[in-house]
Amino acid sequence: MKITGDKNPSLSEVNASVDISAKKGIWKKILAFMGPAYLISVGYMDPGNWATDIAGGSGFGYKLIWVLLMSNLMALLLQSMSSRLGLVTGRDLAQASRETYSKTVNLFLYILAEIAIAACDLAEVLGMAIGLKLLFGLPMVFGVCITVLDTLLLLFLINYGIRKLEAFIISLIAMIGISFLIEMFFAKPAFGDIMQGFIPSLPDNPNGSGSTALYIAIGIIGATVMPHNLYLHSSLVQTRKFARTHFGISRAIKLNILDSVIALNLAFLVNCAILILAAATFFKNGMFEVADISDAHKFLAPLLGNRLAPILFAIALIVAGQSSTITGTLAGQIVMEGYLNLRIQPWLRRMITRIIAIIPALITILFIGEQAIGSLLILSQVVLSLQLGFAIIPLIHFVSDKERMGKFVIRLPVKILAWICAIIIVGLNAKMLIDQIGDWVANAGNHSWIYFVTIIPIASMAGMLLLYITFRPLLLKTKTFMASNTPHGIIRKLEFPENSPFNRIAITIDFSYADSKTISAATKQGGKDAEYLLIHVVETAGAILMGQEINDLETLSDKQQLQSYLYDLKQMGYKVDYALGFGNPKKAIPILVNDYNPDILVMGAHGHNLFKDIIFGTTVNTVRHRVKIPVLIIKDTK
Repeated sequence: MKITGDKNPSLSEVNASVDISAKKGIWKKILAFMGPAYLISVGYMDPGNWATDIAGGSGFGYKLIWVLLMSNLMALLLQSMSSRLGLVTGRDLAQASRETYSKTVNLFLYILAEIAIAACDLAEVLGMAIGLKLLFGLPMVFGVCITVLDTLLLLFLINYGIRKLEAFIISLIAMIGISFLIEMFFAKPAFGDIMQGFIPSLPDNPNGSGSTALYIAIGIIGATVMPHNLYLHSSLVQTRKFARTHFGISRAIKLNILDSVIALNLAFLVNCAILILAAATFFKNGMFEVADISDAHKFLAPLLGNRLAPILFAIALIVAGQSSTITGTLAGQIVMEGYLNLRIQPWLRRMITRIIAIIPALITILFIGEQAIGSLLILSQVVLSLQLGFAIIPLIHFVSDKERMGKFVIRLPVKILAWICAIIIVGLNAKMLIDQIGDWVANAGNHSWIYFVTIIPIASMAGMLLLYITFRPLLLKTKTFMASNTPHGIIRKLEFPENSPFNRIAITIDFSYADSKTISAATKQGGKDAEYLLIHVVETAGAILMGQEINDLETLSDKQQLQSYLYDLKQMGYKVDYALGFGNPKKAIPILVNDYNPDILVMGAHGHNLFKDIIFGTTVNTVRHRVKIPVLIIKDTK
């Protein structure tokens, strides 16, 4: 069994979080573990779900409730597998993929994951813009542009830590739930018909225009079982520290499953409420084509006879869009770091995702019209569903690998259920895609060649990629885990002379080629009579969010590399210790330095130009203004 992290046996017996080990009683321990699934669940209640739920309820009444139930069961299974991967291996799904497939394959998987994240963010953009228009009459174009500003809100919330952020998210979920509970009271649905909706069927359109139930069903699956949530969950569960023993890991898995069951079932109830509301109002009154959120809002008041109903609807829509915006942001960071081993500033990462989502929204509004927004929302969820196979299949392989998972490998019944889910999702998507391409070619006439040189080759390459990631782990042995999974590079052997003007010296390091020069310069200031403190800050998406509660792969890897530095320095006769910070280096480094109270701080500077500073951020200038001691900056010239 391969459990990542420090191989020192003492670490397997230490609880990594006081919040877990100090709690007495099962309920307190459960509460200490709860949190990651609530951040995941907001993605299951975003405006994309609203669009597919409203389309399903208005077009087919209660008959597609079974699709919501099936999607929720799939989500529970897949999210529990995702959390298991993170808890046992210390890898998120993207990192595990990077260690298994070639660079070329990982590049394509990364592009597909980014497309899924952009599709999810598109739904959030449109939902927020629609909500602003419904409440305040703001034109959609302006509403779409305003959504860029929620980047600032996200960064503001992250600074307050995970517990306050989780409380904020839970309060938003409660607002959505209360809003629809009141809406259900107004609608007075037929509960007998609701129960019949749990019987699987794909009905024809009641207006006789042909069946689109499969298209809506696939959209519901894509809106519910979201691929980027699989990447996110496998990372977020690592933020809960626990004893790295068999019992500790086993308990963590069980408690995270419980967390997922509660959070995702709450999301399921919200989605059911939306579909039931659409069925009890629009379908009941013969309005089978209401798939647009704006139309749904407009018709609620006259159909329900209550002016409060559309207001609650609009408020819940804005809240749903805003609460789920964090999901795409963190998933984007995790996917980029996992597949490409690349980290950029969180605000820039967020801005890139949001701009990618805004472009198709603006094009649709300006050139097609606002009436196409509903169709665009449903299309975004179908795109999510089409990408699912590329996330689910690797996940199944990873948690089925006994060498990787050890005693925590999934059992045969679970593996069979997982593959059934994958076959259903991939099969439905393949059927829909083949039917859609066939319709396009048939309707194109003499211009059908366009599809033969564009869409069909792309679909064929995607199919071959799916086959490759399906059978590759079965035919070839999985790579062993990498010694270092951080974006900083591999540490080098330290070689330098000595000197001694200072007694206490702090040194910032980042595990790059610059460390040797930085530490060498520091030892020249103090020699072997001085005391040294090596400072490093973990900057993962989880560390930014969770602070010192984090216990992910990079944290464990950084501790190992710090201990390697300590060993080399002590062998040379230096008195040295280390301190690990979490989150933003501009904030964490000054705190650690001031707590240590050294005579001097030695920092390495990489000589970034303006463009790189914007992308990767700057630390030196901010830190030197926040400490009250001399700062020696060692510029690296490679």
